[in-house]
Amino acid sequence: MTASSAEPKLTPAEIAELRPDTRLVHGGILRSPFAETSEALYLTQGYVYDTAEQAEARFKGEDPGFIYTRYSNPTTAMFEARLALLEGAEVARATASGMAAVTASLLCQLSTGDHVVAARALFGSCRYVIEELLPRFGVTSTLVDGTDLAAWQAAVTPATKVFFLESPTNPTLELVDIAAVAKIAHEAGVRLVVDNVFATPMLQSPIALGADIVVYSATKHIDGQGRCLAGVILCSEKFLNDHLQTFLRQTGPSVSPFNAWVMLKGLETLPLRIERSQASAAALADRLAGEGKIGKVIYPYRADHPQHALAKRQMRGGGTLVTFEVAGGKAGAFRFLNQLKVVRISNNLGDAKSLVTHPATTTHQRFTAEARAEMGISDGMVRLSVGLEHVDDLGDDILRALKAV
Repeated sequence: MTASSAEPKLTPAEIAELRPDTRLVHGGILRSPFAETSEALYLTQGYVYDTAEQAEARFKGEDPGFIYTRYSNPTTAMFEARLALLEGAEVARATASGMAAVTASLLCQLSTGDHVVAARALFGSCRYVIEELLPRFGVTSTLVDGTDLAAWQAAVTPATKVFFLESPTNPTLELVDIAAVAKIAHEAGVRLVVDNVFATPMLQSPIALGADIVVYSATKHIDGQGRCLAGVILCSEKFLNDHLQTFLRQTGPSVSPFNAWVMLKGLETLPLRIERSQASAAALADRLAGEGKIGKVIYPYRADHPQHALAKRQMRGGGTLVTFEVAGGKAGAFRFLNQLKVVRISNNLGDAKSLVTHPATTTHQRFTAEARAEMGISDGMVRLSVGLEHVDDLGDDILRALKAV
């Protein structure tokens, strides 16, 4: 068996000039001498060195080769490089899950006595990190209405180091003006971390809007087929070198090479999947808006969304999620969910299969009724993640289930 030339025809600079869809197919490829078409999966824990001197140089950072898969891996490096190209970030680092990415992005830069300002409307696990985990290490926080720019400004103290937000929010699809919040943060010498999982990198570019760090649960749309867990942190080289790199290496929230390979292949079809799911989500939002058993439909690109103008300015599409309120509170929502046949009940999202969840009793169940009300989560609210099924089959399934309400 002989190897052949694997020299790339496209340089990294040339790939960076290509359109996003093309970057997601060709970006970051590291071909072995066998010149494989599909990216190679390197299932290895460690690496060998030609000499003791080479090993020393690797550990001193003088030789760019790999050391240990907890630190880096060829397959993982391809995934990171490809997503960084799409996001417009200088670097990316993959983690074992989305929450590992969120936690690492915060803990790596915070110390006892520091202060965080975060939007009140957050995923339940993110609220846990802000409200319960960080205080154990002497880091205080203030939760604000993310839509209120004056509240962000007023919450800043001399100890504030980080702003944290997600937009659109889970599950109410509320939007935060990323560019405006970034301006407030930077005027105060504060870094802005944005969770962009709902919008995906196809529909929103937080770094271009001024964010310093962007995090993803790649488990969602980037995988897109419910297979593996992974997370990603995107940032500048300086932030990586000053804060993130050592934290990741020493604490070990590393993604497995297999999961990174699954995510890498998922990126190739991301534009097609988002385009299809988003078109169906927009159509379903319009179809459901006229139904008598639905109190309200929330979708960022609908004209009746309270932040429709911001959505059109900040996003390149309305996304793949639709949130709506079913009449009858929790009982009505449960009757509706239990009658669905094509759409399945699951707390995941961004899948090829359409999935629906009841946030008040799943993703946000740990909050008090008062806290949920403050976030705009009612007992009748359901969150629909639209997949790749035919839109008419989805619409028929939903309307049939509504008859049980």
